[in-house]
Amino acid sequence: MLAPLLIASGDGFSGWQPLNDTIMGGRSQGQCQASSAGLLMDAVVEAEGGGFVSCRSPVYAPPLDLSAYGALQLELDGDGRRYKLAVACRDGVAGLTELIPGGLRWVAEFSTQSSGTSVVTIPLNRLTPSVRATPVGLPVRFDPAGITRLQILHSKFGDIGGRNPGFRPGPLRLLIRSIRAVP
Repeated sequence: MLAPLLIASGDGFSGWQPLNDTIMGGRSQGQCQASSAGLLMDAVVEAEGGGFVSCRSPVYAPPLDLSAYGALQLELDGDGRRYKLAVACRDGVAGLTELIPGGLRWVAEFSTQSSGTSVVTIPLNRLTPSVRATPVGLPVRFDPAGITRLQILHSKFGDIGGRNPGFRPGPLRLLIRSIRAVP
């Protein structure tokens, strides 16, 4: 039996950075801070002008090879909101999808409990291709052997382009305790 692979926990989140809707004219403000407890996303989300806050990993070089695993498992202390996991990977088209503004991401929504710790398992085969919250209909292939970046977002848009029913503007606080690859 394949053991889970710890990708990040505690101070292992150092290097993660915020990426918020201010890059497109929005007004949301969010910070990411690594500590022994995990990665804290502390933010104020504004619905107008973008409507998202996020924390993203540094670029993994070399890329993570998760081809032996079937899912990503997140342990987090949430606030009852719906979040989104976004995964970037090499694309087999000589990196051309990175030339798309915003880049191609493989995304899946997940919910958190309003208090306490949630353990969320996201099967890799549930990730759908998206560019800036718009589903991609092009024939692209997810490469689990070439994961280049992970990102956790709270966005007014869901993973298939519609509205996120769990979106709430205002203060937000999410503690990501760990991320693991699991069989």
